[in-house]
Amino acid sequence: MFALVDCNNFYASCERLFQPWLKGKPVVVLSNNDGCVIARSNEVKKYVPMGAVAYKFKKVFEQNNVNVFSTNFALYGDLSNRVMNNLREFSPDIEIYSIDEAFLKFDGFEEYNLQEYGVKIKNTVNKNVGITVSIGFVYTKTLCKVANRIAKIFPEKTNKFM
Repeated sequence: MFALVDCNNFYASCERLFQPWLKGKPVVVLSNNDGCVIARSNEVKKYVPMGAVAYKFKKVFEQNNVNVFSTNFALYGDLSNRVMNNLREFSPDIEIYSIDEAFLKFDGFEEYNLQEYGVKIKNTVNKNVGITVSIGFVYTKTLCKVANRIAKIFPEKTNKFM
């Protein structure tokens, strides 16, 4: 069994972690040289597409009081390391897939209730790091991506993991 643990809106979440007044407010993070949108909070997703050219959306940002940030890779890297270190507590076999995603392998976990274990992973990362995650459990890594996406789309039905 595998799980894909994916941090939700990672760069935007990192900015919010150190600026709590941003909670519930629209946030975007721009690429190097502030060219394109590379991260969006949920509040922004309905009117700013991923990869949007920043200068073309300047008016949209202003009209919707969007908080716009340049990338802070030192911050994101540090928080990513904290998340990954927390995930290592739950599985001896972890494969870091990107700055905000990791696959965990669960061989020998047949007796575990993975739903409860997923909640424990999610709560531990949130408590220890302050970043929310979604988790998809399935028998292949490819299907984990799908399960994780479903968990993000239907959080009320999946408790952000599946």
